[in-house]
Parts: sequence; C-alpha cells; structure tokens
Amino acid sequence: MPDWLHRYAIFVAACTLFLVIAGASVTSTESGLSVPDWPLSYGQVMPEMKGGIFYEHGHRMVASTVGLLTIVLAAWLWRSDPRPWMKRMGLAALGLVIVQGVLGGMTVLFLLPKPVSIAHACLAELFFSTTCAIALFTSREWRAGPVAAAAAGWPAKPGSVIWLPALVLVQVGLGAAFRHKALDVIPHVAGAFVVAAALLFAGIVFLMNYRDHAPLRRTAAALLAITLTQVFLGVGAYMSRVATADAPQPMPVMIILTVAHVALGALTMASSVLMAIQVHRHLRPVSVEAPRMGVSYAR
Repeated sequence: MPDWLHRYAIFVAACTLFLVIAGASVTSTESGLSVPDWPLSYGQVMPEMKGGIFYEHGHRMVASTVGLLTIVLAAWLWRSDPRPWMKRMGLAALGLVIVQGVLGGMTVLFLLPKPVSIAHACLAELFFSTTCAIALFTSREWRAGPVAAAAAGWPAKPGSVIWLPALVLVQVGLGAAFRHKALDVIPHVAGAFVVAAALLFAGIVFLMNYRDHAPLRRTAAALLAITLTQVFLGVGAYMSRVATADAPQPMPVMIILTVAHVALGALTMASSVLMAIQVHRHLRPVSVEAPRMGVSYAR
C-alpha cells in the first residue's frame, strides 16, 4: 500500500505540473478573459472549445481534475499514513488547491486584478512544490530513514539552504508581475542573475562535497540541470517576445518558449524545496554523532 500511495503522489505532482503548463498557456496566449463568468463558462459546464475558450476552459478542467485528485490524496494520507504530520500535510495540500481555485475565480470575476493574478501564479508554484514534497515523503527511500553525512561550515547550520526556495519564489513573483504587466522585465532579469548564481553555487557545492551521498547527489544534480536549462529558456523566451513584439497576436514560438520557461520555473522551485528538505534530513554537524549504525559520511 505505501508504494501505491507513493506512485499516486507522483501522479498528482505530474498532473499539477501539467496544470501549471495549462495556466501558463492562458497567460501566454492572452486568453485570460475569453470566458467572462465563473465557475461556469458562458453558463455551461462544457462550452464550445474554440479560440481562447480552449485555453481558458481547458485550464479550468485541468484545475478541477487536480482538485479531485488532491482530495483523494489527502484522504489516502489521512487513512493510510501513520505519521500525524503527513496527515496534516495532505490537508494543507487540499487547502492550497482550494485557495488556488478561489484565486483563479477572482481573476475572472474582478477582470484580472494584478495582485490576485500574481498571487495565483505564486501559489501554483507552492502547491506544485508541496505535491513533490509529498511524493518524496511517501517514497521507500524516505521511509528507510536518513543516511547522515558529516557537514561543516555553511551547510551544517540549521536552515542553511532555506533561502534557496525563498529566492526562487521571489523570482517567480517578479516573472508573474512582468507577465501580468505590473512590472517591467528589468527586475525579473536582474533577479534571474542572482537566483541562477545562488542555485548553481549551491548545486555545485553539494555535488562536489557529497558525491558519495546518493540523495544529496541526485537532488543537487537535478537542481543544476534544471537551473541551467531554465537560464537558456529564459533567454529564448525574452528574445522571442522581443522579436514578435509587433505581431498582431502572440506567436507560437513565443508561446512555446514562455510556457516552457514557466514550467521549468515550477521545477526549479520544487527542486530547491527538495534540496532544502534533503539537507535538513541528512546533514549533521561534524560534532554530532550519527543517529544510527551503518551511516555513511561524505568526504
């Protein structure tokens, strides 16, 4: 049963990433108000799927599906997981998806208010990171217990890498503010340099110092790969936007690169969250004795 719960949690996380892609498609195609009412679409459960309605109503359909999947996930965790904090985490995930749905409705009913639209984008990243964390917490590797690694200096300090997801979330907010025309692109570009440098630095430090520690090595490698890809996608998305600025409508190349950039942003956020979790779980100050036998210490 635990393995099936883990597989289901991965499935929910994958569906949530698809939801992020669907939401980014609405913004990138400028389809935000193609459906003027909510929760129905033109007073119907299923309107004719054409033009911007395809993206806007399609996004709602995916969101409703993810909401139902999250209800099942929360109930499954409550019934089957013996850890009280995991039961609460399932409820927290359910609460996040409900609030996200309400914010989505408010963007329509109040004609795309910028603060609500930006909050909607940021909460989507937080919800996706939550589903990824649940997938990690339900894995067989996590249930087997931590494999402590000796840490000295910066990584050994409590909360040493909690600033990574915090930085990424700020950058997500700046990107959302640009897409919703609340800010110019300059703050997002400047933030990209800072966030990319911080993530690459952290990834290299952990990959070099804990290459013999499988969970830390895999998470650091994923963080590096995703960050590097995201940098190139960001450049491509910006250049495509500039190149097609005079087009009468959003061009496919700009839409594809922007949606991919948003999706990789969600993966960047999630990988930074998982990095912080893995560091908190496995790293111990040098002076602290390992909590169980058979502990491996990274060089």
